[in-house]
This record gives sequence, C-alpha cells and structure tokens, in this order.
Amino acid sequence: MLPRPGRLCLAVRLFAWHLIHWSLAGIGAAAAGSALPGCQAFRVAPKWGEYFSSKLAREVGRLYDWREKVWGRRYRSIPVSEEPEAQVERLRYLLENGTKEGLVAHPRDWPGVHSVAALVEGEELAGVWTDRTAEYRARRKNEELLPGENQTREVVHLTPLPCWAHLTGAERRRRAAELIDDIAAASKLTRRGRSVLGPEKILRQAPHQRPSHSDRSPAPSVHAASKAVRVAIKAAYRAFLLAYRYAADQLRNGNRLAKFPPGCFPPPSPPVAWATG
Repeated sequence: MLPRPGRLCLAVRLFAWHLIHWSLAGIGAAAAGSALPGCQAFRVAPKWGEYFSSKLAREVGRLYDWREKVWGRRYRSIPVSEEPEAQVERLRYLLENGTKEGLVAHPRDWPGVHSVAALVEGEELAGVWTDRTAEYRARRKNEELLPGENQTREVVHLTPLPCWAHLTGAERRRRAAELIDDIAAASKLTRRGRSVLGPEKILRQAPHQRPSHSDRSPAPSVHAASKAVRVAIKAAYRAFLLAYRYAADQLRNGNRLAKFPPGCFPPPSPPVAWATG
C-alpha cells in the first residue's frame, strides 16, 4: 500500500528544497524564485535544470511507486531577456501557478514547493537530503542505518532578479508582496465567484490520477517584453548557429584550429588511427 499523498507531499517538498540547493551549489548557479505546482522553477542554467528534473523524478518515483516517466517533456532552457519587464513577468508566471488554474485562492496557499514566504518575509527555505548511495552501501553490507543517519539539512538562498539586485531587501520584499497580491486579485476576478479546489483537496488527489484533457502549447524560443528585443535575440542565435556549423565543417575537413563561437561545446575530434609498419 502506498503512503497517503498528503504525507508524501511533505517528503517531496523537503527533498525538492534540498535538491535545489545542492544542484545550484554544485554548478555555481542561482535561483530568483521557485514554484512547483506545475513542475515549474526559475532556472538559470541548463545543466542545473536537467540535473534537478532527473533527481526529483527518481525520488518521486521511489515514493509513489511511479514506474514510468514523471515529466511530460524533456527539460528545455529558455533564455530570458535583460528587460526588467521580462524578468518580472517570468517571476509572476512561476508564482501564479496553481492560482490561475483555480486550485488555490492565493499563491501562499499552495501546499507544495513555493518561495512566497521567502520572497515576502525572508523566511528560510530548507530541505532534507537523503543519501541514497549510503543507503545502498549499507544494504549491501547488511547494515541497518539509524533514523536520519543518511540525511542532512540544507538551506536554499534565493538570488534577487537582476533588475532588482540594486534594491534594498525591504524594497524587494515590498515589490514581491505587491506582485503576489496582484496575482491573487487577478485570479479572483477570473473565477467570477467560483470556489477554488483548496489545499486539502489538492493533497487528497491520487498521484497517478490524470486529467481528461491537458493543453499543450509550443514553448517560446525566448522570453522578451518587446518584439524588437525578441527579434534581436533570435538573430543573434541564428548567427551563433551559422558560426558553429561553419567551424564544425572546418574541423570535419581536418582543420584542427577551427574557431568556434564562445559559449559552445565543439564536437569531439575524430579518432587518430594507429601507426602501421
């Protein structure tokens, strides 16, 4: 028999907060906010997103006896422009997950992973890491671990949005509170008097239950506030691809000094044949 979904939600939440901390620290990246009602997170590094999604999926599979894939799509990193409007809009998108769908009345009410209290009140975000490698080794040696012996507590430190980095902590918390209250007010107007599902009913949902219909829209290539910036970023990416493909052709034709554009991973060099004779 599987444990109750509500109890497992707490376990997943604690594990997710540790995993966010551990994987960010491992690659030197940063997060400005997070919200996982729809499996969303404010991610700033592709490798971090891939690592986080993989590890969290394994833990969810272990807790819920989930044999198949957990995520509907492979992780994809989408760049966000330097425009303040684009950055704030991305943060809003993350925080309104669960509210705009009519599941909870306020982002603070979401029972899963979110950073509302940390953004508004400076509350500490902590998680628990379970060392599965130590668990495996102990099992191989027929040893029994003490409760909590293979667990450590970690704290997630959020980095301000680049456009808010120059503000004081009090001003950032004020702006975050205004953004979150605006999300709740907009959701109330959209519902037109209809009630929300609520945290208790959310926690009673069976983990393997699927909706009868799910909308799937294509992901944008870039998040930008203006068309001009969006066009410029796409043009820069096309130039990057052309430079990369030209250098790759040069390397393939034997030019070991082919110059690749900054920030890319050149293809592996062809194998060197053994000397004969």
